[in-house]
Amino acid sequence: MSSEPFHSDQDGIQKDGPVSLESHREKEAATKADHLSAAEEAPESGSSESSVNQTPTLTRDEERHSENGSLERTPTEPDVAAQRLQAQRTTTTASAAGPVHSVFTKNQKRFIVFMASWAGFFSPVSGQIYFPALNPLARDLKVSDSLINLTLTSYMIFQGLAPTFVGDFADAAGRRPAYAVCFIVYILANIGLALQNSYAALFVLRCVQSTGSSATIAMCSAVVSDVATAAERGKYMGFTLAGSLLGPAIGPVIGGILADFLGWRAIFWFLTIMGAAFLLVFAIFFPETARNQVGNGSIPPKGWSMSLMNYLAVRKARRLQPNDDLSTDNDAAATLPKRQEFRFPNPLRSMVLILDKENFLLLFYNAFLFAAFYDVTAAIPSQFKEIYNFSVLQIGLCYIPMGVGSMCAALTNGQLLDRNFARWCKKLGVKIKKGRNQDLSNFPIEKARLQIAFPAVYSTAILVCLFGWIMHVNGPLAAILVVLFFMSLSMSVSFNVTSTLLIDFYPTSPATATAANNVVRCVLGAGATAAVVPMINAMGRGWTFTFLALFLIATSPMLWCVYFRGLQWRRARMDREERAKKSKEEAARKGGGGEDATMDGSGQPPVEGTVPEMVGVVEKEKETEVRNAPDRNDDEGHNTTLSRTFSYASGY
Repeated sequence: MSSEPFHSDQDGIQKDGPVSLESHREKEAATKADHLSAAEEAPESGSSESSVNQTPTLTRDEERHSENGSLERTPTEPDVAAQRLQAQRTTTTASAAGPVHSVFTKNQKRFIVFMASWAGFFSPVSGQIYFPALNPLARDLKVSDSLINLTLTSYMIFQGLAPTFVGDFADAAGRRPAYAVCFIVYILANIGLALQNSYAALFVLRCVQSTGSSATIAMCSAVVSDVATAAERGKYMGFTLAGSLLGPAIGPVIGGILADFLGWRAIFWFLTIMGAAFLLVFAIFFPETARNQVGNGSIPPKGWSMSLMNYLAVRKARRLQPNDDLSTDNDAAATLPKRQEFRFPNPLRSMVLILDKENFLLLFYNAFLFAAFYDVTAAIPSQFKEIYNFSVLQIGLCYIPMGVGSMCAALTNGQLLDRNFARWCKKLGVKIKKGRNQDLSNFPIEKARLQIAFPAVYSTAILVCLFGWIMHVNGPLAAILVVLFFMSLSMSVSFNVTSTLLIDFYPTSPATATAANNVVRCVLGAGATAAVVPMINAMGRGWTFTFLALFLIATSPMLWCVYFRGLQWRRARMDREERAKKSKEEAARKGGGGEDATMDGSGQPPVEGTVPEMVGVVEKEKETEVRNAPDRNDDEGHNTTLSRTFSYASGY
């Protein structure tokens, strides 16, 4: 029998002492009537309970009396199975309550996700589009190939480090300010790269270019977390990751065409034009989505968080209704979490996330997959030139199957993730309400996500090995291109799952969490890119990629640990964070003392607009008490701690 408590009316019978069978059945009938009444009232109240205790009907064969006369029940095998499932349902809550998660329409969400995916395209394409220009750059700047290759390594290092600063800034100040700063820096760096004539300028400006573009990948996931609930997050995450995975696939194609026909400077002018086009569309149409700035989208943005369309709409409203108060009403303000004070970006916030057990295993295995992806892309130019005697343009065209595979994964994997999430909700008796976010604190989200990843992970390992041996025997090009398509498909599925799961862990600071992911995978990717060609020279093509495949299989238990122990570790982390927060609040109250306890922490009485924030804090404290309290039965034997509802103001 399950070790977790199973509460039913039998608990009430045994506590109340000897009762007759007739009175027990009367009590049972009354209990069922109460449950039926509650089920009929649930849709009207707008809340949903994750489970309802049901008491199996007793038969005379299952009943016996103990020596003291009290009624006891001998469980049968079906009863044991039912109790185990009921216990799992009782302790699993993912209620969909509180305000609507996002007021944006479906088409608005699609546009927002498209813009985020477009932004995420710039960082990888800027790195890969550069490959065909390496030889012309070395010739024009009169430097060795090894020095030119250092610009690749430095780009990837800054690609990992920059998001730790910008991600924290985006979580505090909002998405629009962070995007604006990134693309202004990116455009200026590309202009400088197109005009420079020295290796030193090339090296420095490539680092600046990476700084401006790399944080957009972290903000892709943040934007999805802002507008999508856990039940629909997989679909949108697939589309945002398509941009970042499409870049490495088509970057060499674009770079080869530009370098062959217009010269290497045309590459940077192309990136400048693309960046300016995005910034123009972004400035006019892209809305602020950060929940600490606009809540679920119903709070009007302020300052530089306003798009041009927002600004014109506000001006028009003020002109038509000059005497009306356009401030936020209380219902809308209730969806707004406490605004974070502006702070200097702290990269250590991302580094701390890496140290958590669950995050460490997830991030590093994701980085191993990413390193294998970069090993394949980095090996193609030199090996295809040696095997097939291809030109730069022909080599670039060989990346197209990888781009197609990434797009297929984006179109299919998101649906698989969302359907598997719904399947687990149905299995555990959790109701999904459209547009409402889920409380995942006791929900096995690790299992719901990683079940999709495991087949993709092992398929990736097999395909990586196959890729190496086909090259080793100088196999047909068609066979390699087919392998590249399916390898990119399986790798993209794995990346999508791990990235989505990371956002499920940290729905209130997604940019910081994704920045931690970027640090690990880019640092390992840089090392893998530098090591793959020497490994091929020392071990041969077949054994090099066999080693990579075996390494992916040997380290896959890292994901299995997250699968089986993740929920336990996540709950322990949440409890630690809650205790730390309470200690901090208690210290602040003691520090204020007396009448200062009614102040807002700055020595002043609470100002208008802070009441919803205070309500959110109180709700969070109450919900934490319920979560930490033991299960209790009321006078009729009902479990009073079965369902908890969290509004976004309380962190979900």
